[in-house]
Amino acid sequence: MNNQFGNMIRSVIVAAFLLAGGFIGGTVLFDGVAGETVMRERPFFVEDAVNQATAQNIRLDAPEIENNAPAFGTFQQQSSSPVLLSSIEETMIGVYENVSPSVVSISVAGTATSLNGFEEEFGSSGSGFVIDQQGHIVTNFHVVDGADEIVVNFLDGTIVRAEVTGLDPDSDIAVIRVDLPAERLKPATFGSEKDLVIGQAVVAIGSPFQQRWTMTSGIVSALDRDIRGLGQYSVGSVVQTDAPINPGNSGGPLLNLAGEVVGVNSQILSENRVNSGIGFAVPSTLVQRVATDLIAEGRVDYSYLGITGQEISIEVIEAYGLANNQRGIPVTSVLNGSPADRAGLLGPDENRVDIITAIDGTPITSFAALIGYLAEQTRPGDTVNLTVLRGDDLIDLPLTLGNRPN
Repeated sequence: MNNQFGNMIRSVIVAAFLLAGGFIGGTVLFDGVAGETVMRERPFFVEDAVNQATAQNIRLDAPEIENNAPAFGTFQQQSSSPVLLSSIEETMIGVYENVSPSVVSISVAGTATSLNGFEEEFGSSGSGFVIDQQGHIVTNFHVVDGADEIVVNFLDGTIVRAEVTGLDPDSDIAVIRVDLPAERLKPATFGSEKDLVIGQAVVAIGSPFQQRWTMTSGIVSALDRDIRGLGQYSVGSVVQTDAPINPGNSGGPLLNLAGEVVGVNSQILSENRVNSGIGFAVPSTLVQRVATDLIAEGRVDYSYLGITGQEISIEVIEAYGLANNQRGIPVTSVLNGSPADRAGLLGPDENRVDIITAIDGTPITSFAALIGYLAEQTRPGDTVNLTVLRGDDLIDLPLTLGNRPN
């Protein structure tokens, strides 16, 4: 009886699997070229399993087989147990749920003059985030520059037009405003980039390639970078991240895992305009200063020294006999009549170079740090104290800051 049942089961299953092309694996001898006998791989069909089971006197119709294994052609049912999340996953989910209602997707349309002199219509998109219950939204200057029409989309499905409050090309920051009741606006919370450390986890929320409310994650890759603004000047104290940032992320927030805005995603370093793992965010301290001034005055006035400088290099060390671990900013030129000129800062000659090592007691180790300090912490007309290494002497120079020329 067992042999008859085994033969019947073998015939049915083998026929089904042959029709379906099912196999598992195995080996068999085939004749090769010129009558050679060679080892080839061949399918291991279910009939082989049936043969093995029959030879070992295993009952294929045993109740325990039927009860413990899913029937042929059926799927294992998913467990009803809740999915276990790690603490970092729960934190990131919380950040998204809390902050995404503050993040907006921005669509713009306008006209621009082409290279051949013709007026052409354009459309683009970006991201932004609500900063108060008066309807103000921070985004990038380059997202809304030249726009005749700005449309803002919210996570809850609200779509509304916006007007420009103020533009600042030097920081690549803009503020726009929507007309909505306060109770329908959820402002984002600012943190400080000064509390960040390299390696710290961060996330970006925005609309890359118009894929709205996308969250990507990474780390703080570097601090105190500088990037070129859209005017004549650089932006300092910039946060570098490897969180994926692509076209459409511009203007959206870079967040720590407390859900605080630590920067505004602005630029990427890439040869093909897609994420390369090197993204830059305008620091939150500067963003808050710029947004406050744009809302109050419609413009931003920056402090001005009137110098050019460079990073310390091996050539500078050797030319001026500096210690090989000297930090600071070598002054390469001083503009005549500038605040730096009036304070007594000197350009280089063959024997010495002025090196700015601190401002108001804050050590300066890069030009980006100097730019960042001036933009974030000072205003035109303020007096600061520069600590300068001149030859073997460390001197203090009081300097009254001017207004950055356009």
